[in-house]
Amino acid sequence: MHRRVTNNRQGAPLGLPVPEIGRFASLYCREAFVRSSRLVRSATPPLPGFLSGRRASRLLVAPTDLRIADPLEGEDLLAGRFALAGAVLETNGRPPFSFEMPSLAFERELAGFSWLRHLRTRRGEEANIFARAAVLSFMRRHRSAKGTSWETEIAVRRLNAWLCHSTVILKGADTGFYRRFVDQIARHERILRRRYATLPRDAVRLQTATALAMAAISLDMSDHRKREAARRLDDELEKQILPDGGHISRSPDALVSLLLRLLPLRQTYINLDQTLPKRLVASIDRAYAAVNFFRHRDGDLALFNGTGLVPGTALSALLRYDETGGSVFRALPHSGFDRLQAGRTTLIADTGRPLSVHLSKTAHAGALSFEMSAGQNRFIVNTGVPLAADEATIRLARTTAAHSAVSIDDSSAMRFSRSAFLGPVAAGGIRQVTHERDMDENGHDRLIMRHDGYLARYGLMLERTLTLSPDGTEITGSDGFRGKNGALPAEGDETVAIARFHLHPAIWTMQEDDDTIFMTAHDNESWLFSAPGCAPVLEDGVFFAASAGKTASRQIVIAWTIGDRPDIRWRLNRLS
Repeated sequence: MHRRVTNNRQGAPLGLPVPEIGRFASLYCREAFVRSSRLVRSATPPLPGFLSGRRASRLLVAPTDLRIADPLEGEDLLAGRFALAGAVLETNGRPPFSFEMPSLAFERELAGFSWLRHLRTRRGEEANIFARAAVLSFMRRHRSAKGTSWETEIAVRRLNAWLCHSTVILKGADTGFYRRFVDQIARHERILRRRYATLPRDAVRLQTATALAMAAISLDMSDHRKREAARRLDDELEKQILPDGGHISRSPDALVSLLLRLLPLRQTYINLDQTLPKRLVASIDRAYAAVNFFRHRDGDLALFNGTGLVPGTALSALLRYDETGGSVFRALPHSGFDRLQAGRTTLIADTGRPLSVHLSKTAHAGALSFEMSAGQNRFIVNTGVPLAADEATIRLARTTAAHSAVSIDDSSAMRFSRSAFLGPVAAGGIRQVTHERDMDENGHDRLIMRHDGYLARYGLMLERTLTLSPDGTEITGSDGFRGKNGALPAEGDETVAIARFHLHPAIWTMQEDDDTIFMTAHDNESWLFSAPGCAPVLEDGVFFAASAGKTASRQIVIAWTIGDRPDIRWRLNRLS
């Protein structure tokens, strides 16, 4: 007989459990220490170019940009129409940086200069003149390395874009512009190299190390500077690419962005007959394996931890260079993900947590969530994030309710700070996630997962089990709550749990009866979702990761009172 437990909602000031009050206090102390340390390290201003080493005199190579160029966007640019981050700026022949920006997101995209790639599709010197005018406009408007356009991530993008598309910018240029342009690239390299030591360990730091390595070999820098850049990149790859190939952010999208930078870097080293950084090739191979792990059969990536729409053209460009054979792992144990696959069916589940306090600023409260695809169709998904999103939308997309997961009282399993000082760091909730993988008595692949995200507030642990049949035609699942020591929730506890199964917008649904919901895809791939006695219902939902942005969708919702029913069971069956 199970012992029953009474939920612990005894709060403290601010309505938070005592452990979370302590967590907030420790985070404030940690952030103050980190900021003061960075301030000390950045106190010395960067040396001017003539004192910081041999001055770069020329560009040796224009690295390849693997992102696909769009002729129509190139045509729009030459017509003075910038459509970026969901906003449009009509320049009517004036320099683009002489305008007030339509939005902060637009300003970042414009200052990143990634749009230069579309000018590659245009023939004639009109595109070259346009590109030079845009670069000169930026130089005049942003002389000091401050403000949004000089945020580290934006400066890294701009350095990459200027290097990769230097042929477009420089074709037909006079000697004076060439000298100014090379000096500007060298200035970017100096500023980013100085900032690098103060950057936290995240994707932006790795992007910076990659850009500095690219600049070191693209410019005629000294051998010492090239070796320094290679060592810097090796160190970052060692610390940020996990043994299973995942990135420390636990985001599939971060892997795509990383490979789009590392592949041209590798090829540039080879083309120039330079010694490759020791960890570059192995890191690329591991990252490819992780990307393949996250891909559904329709080719799209699972939507975990900030991943949104990844253009098929970007994935296609990457897959052309995949030398791993496309093998797929059963799990990424260091990243914290598991994959169940049989027949035409794939399940990908989040069995991990943020790997550091800083990395929790971009993490999502999606532990124990899963996505399910069958054939060429995604059925159950997370909502993902839109390409251009405001802070409110990002906060919403990070909640547990935006994932195919279980929540209590519609609260997230992780609490994210709204403090301007701390940033959106995880300040409460999940501290531990555990899982086991085995075969049940029927030979079905079974994954048992648990997390403690509701332990401090409700005294309950969440357990989810997913089981996939050997032929891939049946999925069974259960979701339930227990006390820390396995005790059942107290009888009469009116706490409400909600299980959500977000459906891809392409899936058509129909409520067949009180316990059953019919789902079908455009190619007639059809499944039945059933939860006897649990009254699953169809509700309106949202899908952020659509090509058109936020899109209406449907979700299956099961709500139950924990005191009356500690567990629910549900099933998915493929219709032949």
